[in-house]
Amino acid sequence: MINFIRQLIKPKYETLNRIEIDAKNIIDNFNYLRSLQPEAEIFPVLKANAYGHGLKEVCLILNNTQTKMIAVDSYPEAQIAYRYFKGKILILGEMPLKVYGYAKLSRTEFVIYNETTLKYLSRYGKRAHVHLFVNSGMNREGIKNVKTFIINNKKYLDRVEISGLCSHLASADSLSVMNDAQENDFMETLDTLKAAGYFPRWIHLGNSASVFKSENKFLTAFRPGLALYGYSPFSHEENTDATLQLKPALEIFSRIVSIQELKANESVSYNETYRSPTDNRIAVIPFGYFEGLDRRLSNKAQFLVSGNEKFFAHIAGRVCMNLTCLEIGNHDIKVGDEVKLVSKQLDDPNSVVSLAELMDTISYEVLVKFQQSIRKSIINI
Repeated sequence: MINFIRQLIKPKYETLNRIEIDAKNIIDNFNYLRSLQPEAEIFPVLKANAYGHGLKEVCLILNNTQTKMIAVDSYPEAQIAYRYFKGKILILGEMPLKVYGYAKLSRTEFVIYNETTLKYLSRYGKRAHVHLFVNSGMNREGIKNVKTFIINNKKYLDRVEISGLCSHLASADSLSVMNDAQENDFMETLDTLKAAGYFPRWIHLGNSASVFKSENKFLTAFRPGLALYGYSPFSHEENTDATLQLKPALEIFSRIVSIQELKANESVSYNETYRSPTDNRIAVIPFGYFEGLDRRLSNKAQFLVSGNEKFFAHIAGRVCMNLTCLEIGNHDIKVGDEVKLVSKQLDDPNSVVSLAELMDTISYEVLVKFQQSIRKSIINI
């Protein structure tokens, strides 16, 4: 009883950092992607903590769409999805064999890449729904010669339910002759599978880029990740009016915890990489590279500070493990004021796209680095 009372009166702790996920934008993106491939299903990819947006939160949001199945990487992610998503779960990644037995077979389908996993899953009979992953040319994983694979494993293939055939394009986001070669190889594999008496329901080769580009009507599903969250999978040069309709869904906020006075020529943070040109003021936020703010942004990125006035403040010095310093000068700012680290507006200097450019990387990397433990809230649901 005493412990129960303690739990009731225990104060709720909320971190100073938070992620906001715009539910309407994710739903709009899903419906838009679906409209581009109306004859196929859209299987949203929620691996890597839903690209930093929160696996739990995006599951809840997608319950308000016509999503039949979502894709995750592993059983730990599937456990969260079982609890918060109403539909089926496609596990994309390889796992220790015994872990397949932990999954809820009635709600789960598995991508398999080799005969070892197929043989193990065959013990569950037709309750095991598998998607054969073929190596169509990316040469990272998958079945290289499907005809030989069928000959060597027919008794195991006959025991399970072959629900899908899938692969992955190496250069879907760019113009490449390899795309056509991979697609041709993939379709030949489908013919081989059908000739052997297997007729998978889900034929999926395409990611976000393919949703915009593919004209292959034999594909019955697509696996968009980045586009679901509102970002184009293409470079600036290849963006079209179609990708401009995507709506970023994530914003990240922190709060100022300290303000320091600097004299001219004083440094701040590690290794003296920043020296103040004049008398100055530095604001500190509790968000560093542990939370997902890359060190490559040191002395480069700028974030929107909101106090009695709003302005973009540059990072001063190195990004630290749990802290980052911002140059605020004489602006009317105090401890507790809010700082927007990531904006939904693509043209803002603190958008995911802008930060990726400063880091000389891709939007994917920026998104998935944000710490899973950061407090999250869903808006516009």
